Order: sequence, then C-alpha cells, then structure tokens
Amino acid sequence: MSLARAHREAFLAAQSETAVAPVETGGQPEQAPIEGGRASLARDHIARTLAAAVAISAAATPALSPEAIPGTPEERGAAQINLRLQTDLRRLRDIASIERKIDAKREMLPEYAAWVEGLLAAGVGVEEDVLPTIMIWRIDTGDFAAAMPLVEHMLAHKLSLPARYDRSAPALIVEEIAEAALKLQQAGAAFDLPTLNRIDELTATADMHDQIRAKLKKAIGVEQMRPVDNEELEPLPRAAAAALALETLRRAVALNPRVGAKDRITRLEKLLAPPKKQPARTGA
Repeated sequence: MSLARAHREAFLAAQSETAVAPVETGGQPEQAPIEGGRASLARDHIARTLAAAVAISAAATPALSPEAIPGTPEERGAAQINLRLQTDLRRLRDIASIERKIDAKREMLPEYAAWVEGLLAAGVGVEEDVLPTIMIWRIDTGDFAAAMPLVEHMLAHKLSLPARYDRSAPALIVEEIAEAALKLQQAGAAFDLPTLNRIDELTATADMHDQIRAKLKKAIGVEQMRPVDNEELEPLPRAAAAALALETLRRAVALNPRVGAKDRITRLEKLLAPPKKQPARTGA
C-alpha cells in the first residue's frame, strides 16, 4: 500500500465512521445509525485502515511518532488507541491478583485486534507501544497462536519494547514463552513443539542471558522426549527422539547447570547406552 493510498483510504474510512442508513418516516427520508453488527464491522475496517496508514506514514517519516501525525485522520485514530491503552494499563495496575490481571487482559484484547491487524498489514516496522503490548498480553493469556504473528513482526523489524519493560524484545519473548511451556509441562501437559522451535530459530542470534536461553532449550528437550515414552512407536524412532532430546537438554545444562534437566539427561543416557554383554557361561 502506497503512502498516498493509505492516506486516501484512511480519510474515506474516517468519513464513513459517521455513515447512516436512510429510513422512511411519514414519506420523508431520515437517517438512522447503522445497526450493531454492521457498525462493529465498519469500526474494525476503520481501525485496520487507520493503523496501516499510521504505520506507513511513520515509516516514511521516521522522525515523526505514530501519535503525532498532524492534520490527518491517523492522528485521531492513533491518539484514541493510545488513550485506550493508557487507560487499560492504569486499570491493570490497580489489580493485585495475577489471575485477575490475566482475565482483564483477555477482556481487553478484542478492542485492539483490528488496529493490530492494520499495523501488521502495513508490512513496515514502527516503534510504538500498542503492538508489543498486545503481543505480551497474548502470551500472558496463553493465546500463543495469536501471539506468533506479532512475535514474527517484532523480531523481523527489530522493534523495541515499551520503556516500562527492562528487557530486549527477544529476551522477553524467549523467557515468557519458555516459562509458559515449562509451567504446562510441570503440570503434565504438552506445549506446542513447533512454536518452541520457531522461537528458538527466530532468536538464535539474539544476545540474552544464558539462563533465559537455557529455559527454552529445556522446554524444547522435554517436548522432544515425549515419543520416548510412546510404547506404540518402533524402537528406532524412539531412540532417535531420545538422542535428539539428550542433545538439547545437554545444551540447556551447558548454558545453565541449575536449569533442572540433569535427571532427564541421566535417564536418556541409560536408555541410549548399549546393552551390557552377559558373561559367557562355562560348563561345570
């Protein structure tokens, strides 16, 4: 989408925000608001269009923040979504319970969906607070499938987190997803292995504390171990899975000896060890 087209569509979308539908009253046409479902779709379209225009405009003028594009519908759209975010962040700060914070984030997320879709659709990287915040909320609420497009966007464009976070984006992404996976695994549940592998791949060259990377390697190794306990599999694929998991868990321990993987490593080493030769029997 070109810059000129983005501005044109943003203007037309903003104009349509107040669109009304004609109704007949006493032979004279009057105007009535668009009904709920159509109005909701229209608002989402407006949000997506304005967000894309904001991203493209800000990318074309790097010195200009997305919240300060003068004299355009994007300015109002960006101001409104950022005001909503600040209001929601204040609401979250007033909640003490982690569980209730997560519930509140789950309720808030739909209000940002269309705007974030517009930012992603623009295909450019812009330093702003909404998309990274929503990415983190998606992770916090366990919606990892919805978080991954945002993760990919953040890492592809090397975007920063809002100032309130004291970590780099790769470090936060790795640690938050690894800890979520380890928590599920500790409860006996599985975590999506392709997601873990993709996070490892996307952040392979990123600098972060070894302890953070070790958590991710441990979570991957635990998932790689699952075929080992599947007695329906043939011995060869089970052994291959054990070897792969052993390599990953050894890497986790190399990064952080206290990561908590040594028992699993010992078990895998025993499974992969060649059988001991039985001493030959001699006749009496």
